[in-house]
Amino acid sequence: MKILAVVTARGGSKTIPGKNLKPLGGKPLIAYSIEAARRSGVFDRTIVSTEDQPIGDAAEALGCERPFVRPDSLARDDTPHLPVMQHAVDTLRHQGYDADAVMILQPTSPLRRPEDIRRAVDLLATTGADSVISVSEMPAHYNPLRAVRLDDRGLATMFVDGAPIRTRPARRQDVPPAWTINGAIYLFRAAVLSAAQPSLYGDSTAAFVMPPPYGINIDDLDDWQQAERALAALGSNHGH
Repeated sequence: MKILAVVTARGGSKTIPGKNLKPLGGKPLIAYSIEAARRSGVFDRTIVSTEDQPIGDAAEALGCERPFVRPDSLARDDTPHLPVMQHAVDTLRHQGYDADAVMILQPTSPLRRPEDIRRAVDLLATTGADSVISVSEMPAHYNPLRAVRLDDRGLATMFVDGAPIRTRPARRQDVPPAWTINGAIYLFRAAVLSAAQPSLYGDSTAAFVMPPPYGINIDDLDDWQQAERALAALGSNHGH
């Protein structure tokens, strides 16, 4: 199976300006994803999709291919991943390369390990699923079965079924674990991009469970500081 890694790295970032090239633990944020891809040994190509010249230059210096420049129309704040992946796969196909499966590696998940990548690829193969997503367990107090919603008058009911608050499970042991997509790994068979209903997921998605802190996703400065602390705690062994 030919597996393509796509490091998605726009130039614009409002919450953390210059985020993808900002040093984290002594090296640019984007370096962690490129190094993890290389060390995983599962990709026959690792490319960067960016509209930004400095990001593209930095990625190439780190050993990542830049086979095209992403159009500005696909590099806006509200651009979803689907058209970005369709553009990447279609462009490479026109250049003579046809991927069987694609993994999105967002630089905002710097603690993702090579072994996480390998295990996700194994999961795609063993389950026969159309896609694999990485997930982290939700803290019990965020569990959807314990969440509430507020109506226009400010009255609270249970979020899932609208039941009275007295039905809320009092103890975390009383609810099954819930998981959230952490953004570290999106792996999918290339065929789902051109299916009747194009998506990054297809009809069946396997979940790859990542223990803390490896699923940390950097969205704001608080996340950045959390990642700094986690890297310091993990020490020099991280990524091997």
